[in-house]
Amino acid sequence: MNPKDTVTIEPTQVTDVSFAHEVLQSPVPVLLDCWAPWCGPCRTMAPVLEELATSLAGTVKVAKLNVDESPEAAGRLGIRSIPTLLLFRNGEIIGETVGAAPRATIEAAVLRHLRGQ
Repeated sequence: MNPKDTVTIEPTQVTDVSFAHEVLQSPVPVLLDCWAPWCGPCRTMAPVLEELATSLAGTVKVAKLNVDESPEAAGRLGIRSIPTLLLFRNGEIIGETVGAAPRATIEAAVLRHLRGQ
């Protein structure tokens, strides 16, 4: 496929209302980015997560949870630092990364967890 023909997939926006449906009940694993607009490292991670949403499409759904706008979900998840990336499969957390990280590191961790550690 020509790179110009690649369809860009945007991360799914998740809220307190949509969290259970979009993350816990997702038929595919979900990489959830817990972030806030005022967080510099979170803004740095945004393009990385957009790239991962496209490159992992069909294997993993990339989703974003604004912790300021969705305090209930953030509280249930115990988010204390952002950015925090959580990898869910079948509604369970199977991986976690706290802080900004390069794309290759995140992608390798996701794939490693999906293969069963």
